[in-house]
Amino acid sequence: MVIVAGHITVNPQQRDSYLAGCVSIVEQARQTDGCLDFAITADLLDSDRVNIFERWESQTAVESFRNSGPSEDQSSAILSASVTEYDIASTRPLTDDGTA
Repeated sequence: MVIVAGHITVNPQQRDSYLAGCVSIVEQARQTDGCLDFAITADLLDSDRVNIFERWESQTAVESFRNSGPSEDQSSAILSASVTEYDIASTRPLTDDGTA
């Protein structure tokens, strides 16, 4: 399993429009083979922060999706980024049935 997590910063006045532009990316990712979870969300405390969380079955699935990449408009809106990819060897469920 691979987890991609971190955050990006955008101009606070542009965050809502940036997130609206990410809807199709989230839809595309969630329909991609090997995608277990994918979210791009507004941070509750920082008005310029956008949180990134992805969970994939394999590195191959991540790489297949990454080939599509963000659009030029989205890339130009990003002021900074801190996103890391993690290779996961094992997991422990915190709920009985896998739901929150």
